Amino acid sequence: MLKHFSPILSPDLLYALRQMGHGDEIAIVDANFPAYSQGPRVVRLDGVDATRTLDAVLSVMPLDDFTPEACWRMQVVGAPDEDMPIFSEFRSIIARREGPQFTLGSLERYAFYARTAKCFAVVATTERRLYGNIILKMGVVKAP
Repeated sequence: MLKHFSPILSPDLLYALRQMGHGDEIAIVDANFPAYSQGPRVVRLDGVDATRTLDAVLSVMPLDDFTPEACWRMQVVGAPDEDMPIFSEFRSIIARREGPQFTLGSLERYAFYARTAKCFAVVATTERRLYGNIILKMGVVKAP
């Protein structure tokens, strides 16, 4: 057991995060998402929801502040501007962990799939809320 690390950060997830570099992206997806057909390695987090996973990942991973957007959610099919309750939870976690300057961008469903296919890894959660999917772009750890 490690001090100050969320137990959600499994050895496989920590390994993937440690291998990532600046600009690499990771997707955290819900139980309905076709994670294994996307191409990148899949890290399973059974019994864990997307919001807890996001919080744990952002406890160790910086977001990219060199780009206008560093995180994206999937748009609701047929209602791209609809704000699902999980989106506000994503925003709250991002603001608490990384600051209010980071906004939650959105991608049309198939654009989200295409971007996920290019991610470094996909974290498959058992999130049951619809549209519990988010992509994060890794930033840099700045010297003190």
